[in-house]
Amino acid sequence: MTADPPRAGSTPPISPPPGAVALGGGHGLYGTLRALRLLTDAVTAVVTVADDGGSSGRLRGELGILPPGDLRMALAALADGGPRGALWGELFQHRFGGTGALAGHAVGNLLLAGLIDVLGDPVTALDEACRLLEVRGRVLPMCTEPLVIEAEVEGLGRAGAVARIRGQVAVASTPGRVRRVWLRPSRPKACPEAVEAILAAEVVLLGPGSWFTSVLPHLMVPSLRQALLDTPARRVVVLNLAPQPGETAGFSPERHLDVLCQHAPELRIDAVLADTGSVPVPERLKQAAQALGARAVLAPVGEPDGSARHNPAALAEAVRSVTADPGRWRVPGESLARGASGREENTRWR
Repeated sequence: MTADPPRAGSTPPISPPPGAVALGGGHGLYGTLRALRLLTDAVTAVVTVADDGGSSGRLRGELGILPPGDLRMALAALADGGPRGALWGELFQHRFGGTGALAGHAVGNLLLAGLIDVLGDPVTALDEACRLLEVRGRVLPMCTEPLVIEAEVEGLGRAGAVARIRGQVAVASTPGRVRRVWLRPSRPKACPEAVEAILAAEVVLLGPGSWFTSVLPHLMVPSLRQALLDTPARRVVVLNLAPQPGETAGFSPERHLDVLCQHAPELRIDAVLADTGSVPVPERLKQAAQALGARAVLAPVGEPDGSARHNPAALAEAVRSVTADPGRWRVPGESLARGASGREENTRWR
């Protein structure tokens, strides 16, 4: 049956906003989400859940819950900048000082731990937190059970020897060279809502962030990996502005892509975004991108002050330029004119 054409003078149906999904964790995901919310309100963060350090590690060890820190940061990145959202966003990021039992804990970590304990389900708890913060979008864990990262590392002992280390903090801070990583349990179950979001998205972003501990783990969850293979969305990799001390020290931009290909050789990418000033040999990056089926797009997406942070508006415009239909997305400059820049200033984190 064919649909009746709209009557003359009738209002055409309103198209839903284009959907974007960002996979990662920590500071890298925070920056990606700040950029994506300039393009659309339909943003979903899919967050790694293997952190075992600091406040998150303490709560995970004591309560057996998902480590809340990366989830908290994603919520703060997407919190609305109105008076209520800005206040709650800042409170979520506030960290207690002193030397007592609360020292080092972020308020948002404790609140998420309480919500999960009361509601019994991390996805429901995160949805409630989104309502509290007036989040534009959704924050989901990649799995609903905490995971453990393990790695093979060279350079920790005699020449040529390979050691195995365990834990996100240990992998992220190792002085050795990480060869590969994997998860425990080895075939974790993905959060179903995260799989659905990837399959329904128009653009999916991997990176930036800690390559071995925040970006690659999503590819080791079978259902998430399959969703990334099956999604009709444009798949975009966003490279870091600089290697991470310890985890990727000495890595070139193209080396990041080589590692991605080694861990997921069947994954095809549509575009690789990199900062113009962070790519010493553009031709090498273009060749590495082509190995993944992608084109390399170089643009000035870093902050003008030279710090290793992405500029939200510049990154948003770069992402918009590689989508299938750029006209479907908000223009970052228009978003800023409507007050998005003020919202950014009001959602501080530390």
